[in-house]
Amino acid sequence: MEKLYVEGNKILNGHVIISGSKNAALPILFMTILTEGKIKIGNIPNLTDINIALKLLVYLGVKITGNETLCIDASSINIFCPPYNLINKIRASIWILGPLLARFGKAKIFLPGGCKIGSRPIDLHLNGLTQLGATINLKNNCIDAYVKGRLQGKYILMEKISVGATITIMSAATLAKGSTIIDNAACEPEIVDIAKFLNTLGADIIGAGSNKICIKGVLKLTGGTHQVIPDRIETGTFLVAAAASQGHITCHKTEPKHLTNVLMKLTEAGAKIKTGKDWIKLDMRGKRPKSLNICTAPYPGFPTDMQAQFALLNSISKGIGTITETIFENRFIYTSELIRMGAKIKIKNNTIICYGIPKLISSNVFSSDLRASATLILAGCIAAGITIVNHTYHLVRGYESFPKKLNKIGANIKII
Repeated sequence: MEKLYVEGNKILNGHVIISGSKNAALPILFMTILTEGKIKIGNIPNLTDINIALKLLVYLGVKITGNETLCIDASSINIFCPPYNLINKIRASIWILGPLLARFGKAKIFLPGGCKIGSRPIDLHLNGLTQLGATINLKNNCIDAYVKGRLQGKYILMEKISVGATITIMSAATLAKGSTIIDNAACEPEIVDIAKFLNTLGADIIGAGSNKICIKGVLKLTGGTHQVIPDRIETGTFLVAAAASQGHITCHKTEPKHLTNVLMKLTEAGAKIKTGKDWIKLDMRGKRPKSLNICTAPYPGFPTDMQAQFALLNSISKGIGTITETIFENRFIYTSELIRMGAKIKIKNNTIICYGIPKLISSNVFSSDLRASATLILAGCIAAGITIVNHTYHLVRGYESFPKKLNKIGANIKII
């Protein structure tokens, strides 16, 4: 999927079924390396990043069958250096390192790839593993890691909150000797889901979801069954789709508790929101949104992965709104494309100022990353005229059947 034709002037109404969380499913798949036991994992989204992760596991010797529910057997792993052509395609491949090191005492991987949205250093991952007793050498774009015997439990104070590094350290510590404490840990729902998965296999992890996680190392893990949590960013994206188009939507198979900050902001924008056990209903019919002031922050703060979508919402809202990005630099690239569509946006350091206008106009735009792709497609849905969105290959990395789901609620999107 390289280019999309998007018809504008659409009001998006209807029902959407939310897919499993990419950001939980990817590390959970790599965590299967930790055990010889047979595992079943459900609610796996069909995404290119997931498919690359599965190819990486198969290359190592993991046996995988099934589609949405996968049966995984990692008992026959006999390769400890995945190929560059796969590692380079997804940043999540860094999560292979900890499990291989913990179970086999050695791993060699090339530096990972992924979205280009600023500096995403892996030093926190490597520092954590080093503190657990690993020896790590960086040479020729490659990470060579080994440990004599078992990793050793340790008190680790994270110098900054990092979801990825928290996952790496937590996974490696499950098979370490003794206890590990991760202080200043990330608190995201995906961390909680990964800990729940590992505990199902026999790990001893408490405190996931707080800023202090305690892991008591065990000798080995077993098999088990797990259901991946819903994707909160996909949910938020569809809620913004309805809000920006002055429509109404019900998102099914989701988790409202994971979106507290997003729902608060949508309510502030003027949306009527109702929630149930696994659904969220938003109604913005007949109302132009009010502008918002937002600052991204680690969970439970406002998610950085939702800032582009809310920039779109601010662009067509009443008033002047601001969005300050505190997690990643260089994540406002997409704003130049919204400006092509008539949006009035100014960038000042790590803040964008959006001067709301009633209507965007169609254009030929280019997406720079995953969330920008979704945002520009939504912009095309509500703009006057026909928008062509280029470089939409980013989209299938993190949104399952996004154009198809949008078409079911009133969009008209075609693959060119």
